[in-house]
Amino acid sequence: NLHDYQVEFIAFVREKKKCGLFLDMGLGKTTTSLTAASDMLDDFFVTRVLIIAPLRVANTVWEQEAKNWEHLMHLDIKICTGNVADRTRALNSDADIHVINRENIPWLVDNIKWRWDMVIVDESSSFKNHTAKRFKAMRKVLKYVRSMVLLTGTPTPKGLINLWPQLFLIDQGERLGKNITAYR
Repeated sequence: NLHDYQVEFIAFVREKKKCGLFLDMGLGKTTTSLTAASDMLDDFFVTRVLIIAPLRVANTVWEQEAKNWEHLMHLDIKICTGNVADRTRALNSDADIHVINRENIPWLVDNIKWRWDMVIVDESSSFKNHTAKRFKAMRKVLKYVRSMVLLTGTPTPKGLINLWPQLFLIDQGERLGKNITAYR
């Protein structure tokens, strides 16, 4: 069974649509966000979910976690790592959820027609650099994203300056300013 706090986090994600779950390791961010995504798919609020994760986590955690929970077993999850042909085939499938590693985000944005209206970023602190290719690529497709969920236990690993790019993915500058200079 889900813990009470996980049920609260699921309700938070469903209500806010674009948010961050900045929680310590072991508190169930993966299950919580998969459940919220499943609920939002069931409610037809979103139609496809993209999960961006570190490579090892993309390959070994997300699909396996869904298999551990009865209420998530129905989800069709495709792992979209590996060579270009394998990634392309997986990304063009009609899966509910596609899981890709963060290094392939620029490639994805440049080569595959964007069709995800929910994005879950596992270890969102990997988007802490506003000049990185992955951040710039995601910035191009934010207008198509109805729900953005950032997951991390360390949102500011080297100081508050790391927070601006992550929150920009959620609100496109509404809270912390439209550009890094204004934030500084």
